[in-house]
Parts: sequence; structure tokens; C-alpha cells
Amino acid sequence: MSEKKFIKTLGNRDVLSLAFGAMIGWGWVVTTGLWITEAGSLGAILAFVIGGLLVTFVGLTYAELASALPLAGGEHVYSFKAMGRVASFVTTWAIILGYVSVVAFEAVALPTVFEYLIPNYSKGYLYTIADWDVTVTWAGVGIIGSIFIAWINYRGIKFSTAAMFILTLLILIAGVLLISGSSFSGNGQNMQPLFEKGMAGILTVVIMTPFMFVGFDVIPQAAEEINLPQKQIGKLLIVSVIFAIVWYIAVIFGVSRVLSPSEIAQSNLVTADAMAKAFNSKMMGNLLVLGGIGGILTSWIGFYVGGSRAIYALARAGMLPKSLGELHPKYNTPHKAILLIAVLSTAAPLLGRPALVWLVDAGGLGLVVAWFMVALSFVILRKKSPDMQRPFRLQGGTSIGWIAVIMSLGVSILYMPGMPSALIWPYEWVIVFAWIILGFCFYKISMSKYGTEYSNKHMNDEIARVIKYEDETDIEEKSS
Repeated sequence: MSEKKFIKTLGNRDVLSLAFGAMIGWGWVVTTGLWITEAGSLGAILAFVIGGLLVTFVGLTYAELASALPLAGGEHVYSFKAMGRVASFVTTWAIILGYVSVVAFEAVALPTVFEYLIPNYSKGYLYTIADWDVTVTWAGVGIIGSIFIAWINYRGIKFSTAAMFILTLLILIAGVLLISGSSFSGNGQNMQPLFEKGMAGILTVVIMTPFMFVGFDVIPQAAEEINLPQKQIGKLLIVSVIFAIVWYIAVIFGVSRVLSPSEIAQSNLVTADAMAKAFNSKMMGNLLVLGGIGGILTSWIGFYVGGSRAIYALARAGMLPKSLGELHPKYNTPHKAILLIAVLSTAAPLLGRPALVWLVDAGGLGLVVAWFMVALSFVILRKKSPDMQRPFRLQGGTSIGWIAVIMSLGVSILYMPGMPSALIWPYEWVIVFAWIILGFCFYKISMSKYGTEYSNKHMNDEIARVIKYEDETDIEEKSS
């Protein structure tokens, strides 16, 4: 296996655009209407406040751990040091489900946006799934887009983040125009009803929020490629989370002020229609869609980075086939891990538009499980390794960690059968169970081939290497 290492190339702008662009994505364009319909305008905002609190507390634990253990794989490293090999695999495999779900989501979202720009372009009927007609042109757009994004990521992270910065600016322009336009031309009456379906409506939206906020955790995945002080990594992670919370709440507020409930119900793309109505211009609606396409691409690129680095870390530790841990000789990317994600996600458009919701919910469960394990790792490491260098150290001991643990566990329960927001049978549970079986097979095969001793030694050596580097850096700073 190649002994090539990642190159530290990412600065402040790259890291912030990587995380924020990954979090914002396309969800704010395609599912804002669903949030408002399910929970009401104020109910949807409240759901995102709850989700935002969860992700803030979890993000704070990530910030401390990412600055203390800046190794590729993020969650993989924290959970190994805290709880060992099996817990590390479970945590990382869960977060990979979330990442792959987002990548697949964007492959389905791209042909959806084309319906707004090019009405009736969907031709060549193939079959019907969940009452949705899948066509050649509709699936083809998603498949071609998926191949293109895989190619961008294959070429290197600096190339990827340069594209993300430009696309993130496009998102910001479109979003600011929507929010400012709705502030002037909207009215409070359109926001009625403030709450819809009571607590069940709010909880239905709450379980969607982890999927919408995922992206800050791409920063730890790319930690070995960040050329910044370790404390700065933690700061940028929290800043990106705060930006995302404000963004989602502002978009919900803006859309609900401009469009009435009946207009939202009749719209296929509520944010674009809200923009068009706010400025009384179809062209402005198209501009927002272009911003939405920018969001698709930033999220798509960002989660290829996160997913491929997580797979790379598991493979390097012998928990997945070692070939997935090889870096490209020219582009220095985990190219085989990228190709694996491409294979898994390129087929998503063949499931049709209903897959948007399936992927949001199933991927959300994987994310919350991983966040729970990271928060638990934070608590354990505060007790187990109190003297570990923590450049971004949280005040208050383990209190924030325990809050994150409890909130993550609480949200995880919302996905379970019997809850009003439970995963849909069979589609969403099939995705979850298929992922568990795939991970179990990968893990057992890899362990039997490489052995537990190799895995444990590799992880301990990597952690020792980064801790030694931190100690040496600390001594140099004090002496200077």
C-alpha cells in the first residue's frame, strides 16, 4: 500500500467554504415547503432551533476533539481512543452512511431542479416506483452529474475547495436576495398557521434537521489537509455551524412571509417561487435555482471529501479493504474510496424523486448515531485522558458533552417504530439494514484478513504521532 501522506493545503477560506457549503447544499431549495407544510411556519423554525441546539452542542465536542486529534477520519480516531476498535468502526460506518446519503441525495436533487428550469424535459418512461415515473432523461441527468462530481473530487482537494468557494458565493447571493426581498414584499398573514399538526409536525421536521446540518463534521475528516493552527480548526467548525443555523431559519421565515399555505402546497420548488413572487420576476426565480444548483454542487463535493476520508481512515486501519486507503500518485486523493462512493451514489437517480425523503431520513439516523458516539467519546476522554493537549478546550468539564449525548440519544429515538416521525417501512429501513449488513461483511472480511493486532497498532501509532507533534509544538511555542 502506498505510504503517501495528505498535503496540508487548506486555509481559513477553504475550510469555512467547505463546511458551510456542505451544510447548506440543496435542501433549503427543495424541502423548505415540506418543513412549513409539516410543522407550520413557526413550528418549522422551532424545529430548526431544536436541531440547531443539538448540532451546536455536538459541534462543540467535535471542535475540542478535532483540535486535539487532527487526523483524517475524525470520528474514527476519537471513538477509537475512547472506546476501542469496534466502537470506532460503528461510529465511522454510521457517519459514512450519512455522507453517502447526502451524495446520493444530490444525485436525485439535480434532475429535480431541471424540472424548474426546463419544464417537461423528463422523457423516456422506464418504470414507476412509489407512484413516481422514472424516465431516461430524468435519471440520466443525475447519473451524469454524479460522474462529473466524482471526477472533480478525484482531481484533488484544492481543486475541489476552489470550486466550492465560488459556488458558495453564488448560494449566498441567491439566499440574501430571497431573504431581503421577502422582508419588503412579504407579510405576516402568509405565515399562518404558525403551527401545523402540533408536536408531531415539529418532530417530523426535527428528524430532518441532522441531515440538513451535516457538513461541519467534514472539517475533522480533512484535518490532515488543513494548514492552520489546531485551535483555529475548532473555531472555524463552530462558526460554520452558527452560520448554517441562521441561514435555515432565515430561509424558512422568508418563504413563509411571501407564499401562502395554498401557494406552498401547489409549488414544486417553493424557494424559487417565493423569490419570483417577491421580485415579481420569473428571472429572479431562475437566479435562485442557479444558487440552488450551486448548493447541490458544494454539498456534493463536500461530502465526497468527508466520505472518502472516512473510508480512507478505516482502510488504513485494516477495518476495510486496504486498497481503499491508497492515495493517488498524482492527485494525492483517496481515489479508490471516491470511486466506491461514486458507484454507491450514481444509482440513486434510478429510485426517482421519492428517494429524496428516504435518503434524508435514513442518512439522518446514521448521522445522529455517529454524533452520539462522538459526544460520548468526548466525555470518556475527559476522564480517560485528562492531560491530553486540547488547543480548543471547552469550559465546564463534561457538561456540554453530556448535553450532546442526551440530545443525540433523544433525537435517535424519534426515528424508531412507534414514534410519529419514525422511519418509513420498507424503503427507509431497507436502506438502514442494507448498510448495516454491508458494513458487517466488510468488517469481518477485513479483520480476518489483516487481524486485530494490525488495526490496533496502526491506530495507536497514528494517535501517538499526532500527540507527539502537539507536545513538540507546545514546547517550541513556550520557548519562543
